[in-house]
Order: sequence, then structure tokens, then C-alpha cells
Amino acid sequence: MSIMPPSLNSIVNAATNAISPAAIPAAGGFANALGSAIQQANNLQATAEQKVTDLLSGKGQEVHEATLSVQRATLAFDLLLQVRNKVVNAYQEISRLQF
Repeated sequence: MSIMPPSLNSIVNAATNAISPAAIPAAGGFANALGSAIQQANNLQATAEQKVTDLLSGKGQEVHEATLSVQRATLAFDLLLQVRNKVVNAYQEISRLQF
């Protein structure tokens, strides 16, 4: 019994099938990816607000679920803030180049 190395096509097909279509940005690249990330962070913030409101109004919301939701929203916002800072720094660096 011999072991054959996988072909390149089978590796590419396996990798392509492993990546969900949602993970591949459509035409527009960075702008669409950034817009999607902002929308996702906004959704996380809205969910966190709803869970905290439900907790405070006594609608049976668990404290740990509300806390985790708030932390997710905070992390998403912090990530977007860092991406913005990197983009601004890159723009400033490019504007300092002399041609």
C-alpha cells in the first residue's frame, strides 16, 4: 500500500470549500469589508443595548449574557478604532512621500 501525496487541485478545492462565500469580499474590496465590519459592530452594539435593557427591566435576561454582549460590542468597536488609526497613519505616511 503506497501513500500518494495529494494533488495541487485537490488542495485548492479543499481550501476553496473550507472558505465560506461570506468571508470572500465582493468587488470593491476594502471598502465593502470595512462597511461590513462597521455594520457588524453596529449590530453587536444594538444587541448589547437590548440585552442590558431587558436585564434592567426584569425580562429574565441573565447578567452574564448581558455582560458578554457588552464586551463583544466593546471589542468590535476597539478593533474598528484601531483599523481607523492604521488607515489614518498610512494616509499620513503616503502624504509625506515626495515624488
